[in-house]
Amino acid sequence: MKKWYIYVLSASLLTFMVLGYFVMNNPIREAYISPPPYYNTTNPLEWINSGAPPVQNPGSGSQVVSADEIVSTLFTQWNISVEEQQPLHTWNHLKHLISHDRVLPNTVEAIKDAGVAWTSLMTSVEDEKRNINRSSDSRKREKQCPHFLSKMNATELNDTGYKLRVPCGLTQGSSITFIGIPSGLLGNFRVDLTGEPLPGEPDPPVILHYNVRLHGDKITEDPVIVQNTWTIAHDWGEEERCPAPEPDKNKKVDELDQCNEKVGKVVDGASAATRHSNGSREFPVVNGGSKTRTYFPFKQGYLSVATLRVGSEGIQMTVDGKHITSFAFRETLEPWLVSEVRISGDLKLVSVVASGLPTSEDSDHIIDLESLKSPSIPLQKKINLLIGVFSTANNFKRRMAVRRTWMQYPAVKSGEVAVRFFVGLHKNRLVNEELWNEATTYGDIQLMPFVDYYSLISWKTIAICIFGTEVISAKYVMKTDDDAFVRVDEILISLNRMKASHGLLYGLINSDSQPHRNPDSKWYISPEEWPEDRYPPWAHGPGYVVSHDIAKAINQKHKKGRLKMFKLEDVAMGIWIDDLKKNGLEVRYEKEERVYNEGCKDGYVVAHYQGPREMLCLWQKLQEGNRAFCCGN
Repeated sequence: MKKWYIYVLSASLLTFMVLGYFVMNNPIREAYISPPPYYNTTNPLEWINSGAPPVQNPGSGSQVVSADEIVSTLFTQWNISVEEQQPLHTWNHLKHLISHDRVLPNTVEAIKDAGVAWTSLMTSVEDEKRNINRSSDSRKREKQCPHFLSKMNATELNDTGYKLRVPCGLTQGSSITFIGIPSGLLGNFRVDLTGEPLPGEPDPPVILHYNVRLHGDKITEDPVIVQNTWTIAHDWGEEERCPAPEPDKNKKVDELDQCNEKVGKVVDGASAATRHSNGSREFPVVNGGSKTRTYFPFKQGYLSVATLRVGSEGIQMTVDGKHITSFAFRETLEPWLVSEVRISGDLKLVSVVASGLPTSEDSDHIIDLESLKSPSIPLQKKINLLIGVFSTANNFKRRMAVRRTWMQYPAVKSGEVAVRFFVGLHKNRLVNEELWNEATTYGDIQLMPFVDYYSLISWKTIAICIFGTEVISAKYVMKTDDDAFVRVDEILISLNRMKASHGLLYGLINSDSQPHRNPDSKWYISPEEWPEDRYPPWAHGPGYVVSHDIAKAINQKHKKGRLKMFKLEDVAMGIWIDDLKKNGLEVRYEKEERVYNEGCKDGYVVAHYQGPREMLCLWQKLQEGNRAFCCGN
């Protein structure tokens, strides 16, 4: 017994000594114990990475760059000409804002991404100057964003799926169409619209995850479509399912149902017989010994033609010509960020087509190029009205539509009214190169030293105030969007009639509005951001005007760091004006009912949500009869 005890004691001591040696040389904090496997309960991205989420190797030599270093790269002097400096007239004035404001969401990401993008763009500009002897045609072909991409006989599906690179992002009207047959054991497949990963991050954000599960999942045994988003910072968002678990909460996106109410519903006998003879998408359900059929847009072994189309509020999916689902954009996950389409799973893919992609027009083939260029305005010149237009980098077609329509008003061509597009940088080098060429060609773009996240549009409002009071001197400053049609003549008539040179806010005034407290809303405002129950009076964003004194006061307060930052720019303007009012400014709120926030009505002064075709149509109607009739219906 004693021998046995001594043997056990000796073995235990030896074991502790060995363990102690290894612990000293490899502590627990260095992952001596392997991490448990990572599971997502709904298993939406198992096809991309079935193991633990990848982590950055601490020995990879990556460096943490300070915010000051990033800001300094944005304001480094480059060897550019006087003409090339025109798009940067507002740029240096924003250095204080970029350096100090960290209140709005995504400011760090926007500045970090902009630092990389700006250095890449300026390096490219200098490289092109050195290679000036190269064929201009070959340079343009290399830099042209494609309008259309297709892959026929798409048989490249493998363990990681099929990938289609979208070099210049998506914009409203862009679409991705794929033709395929759900096959394999389950017939489940996934479509993901992904962006570029941030520096140092292993995986890209997923702007839309579209997951078709023909045999259900852990929640249901019936066929279901699951839509979601993913980022490394926030992981998976809230799932949106079709059929919806609560049909009464079926929201609208671009006036279309979040989930078509017919999905998952029983099809009546006559309709089922007709559809079945045409290759239907009905699924049999046993009910009391008899079979009924429920509708689902995809079926194993049947060919489907499916299209994801970008709208103004979200992304729509149609299958075989029928609208099936809608998915509203989520904060910071916007269509311009999309850089790749991934399709994977049990799908025999036939072809993939991407159309309506953003691309700029080749200036060498524009007949009326000179008439589209903006009149040169000397610095500090006094003008009547500045119109600042919010636009994102890859909205080339919208800007061209504005140039061809309401920027042709005589007041704009004469220089009485100046129109400038305020555009942030893009994360994609190709887009920034085309944007730079566009800016230097037309002379009507002001570049912003940050990447264009929606949460930062209030920075553009400040930039417009800076341009209208410091770069030039405008009696009035107007803000609008690149999908808004502005009747410049009517705006000038109204301003002349009011004769209000001080304290003016003119537009579609909202004097009784509350913050959106629903976290799923694009306009969600937390109690920390705005604790009060109501907003002060503000004017809707598609078109409002402030007088010079208000724009100048906002610029001065921003320089002193006294401007309350708020991510909804039109409400922010109302908050800033209300603060000025509390400090003694006599404010005049002039409501203009003819500013239409959602669409167009005959007699409009500003019509919103107008695509390039509608813009041209509205302009043609004005030219033909000098009357503001809407197009379409």
